[in-house]
Amino acid sequence: QVQLVESGGGLVQAGGSLRVSCAASGGTFSSYTMGWFRQAPGKEREFVAAIIWSGDNTYYGDSVKGRFTISRDNAKNTVYLQMNNLKREDTAVYLCAADTKGGSYYYRIRSEYDYWGQGTQVTVSS
Repeated sequence: QVQLVESGGGLVQAGGSLRVSCAASGGTFSSYTMGWFRQAPGKEREFVAAIIWSGDNTYYGDSVKGRFTISRDNAKNTVYLQMNNLKREDTAVYLCAADTKGGSYYYRIRSEYDYWGQGTQVTVSS
């Protein structure tokens, strides 16, 4: 069983930066594809970013490309999402997810991920 715990969310002004983290336990983190999704009230869960097991390949949703950076530290079993130039529309609960198959083609698809964290709230004020 894999447990994922997000942290680092909070309130930030538009144009500011924030880094959220996701610590994994109970599995072989270094073999997983990890993803970040977000969900705003009344909206569907949206793909934000993904990173394969080695960190060599990263993928981003169109709305965050060029502003957000996903990274991982396999020694610490942790994946990060650095968010810069935040906008009000980035306000959401941010959830990390683990694809234990280590896939690299369907990273945008929620059903490809086996485990999910509870999420951390990010609120961007104007």
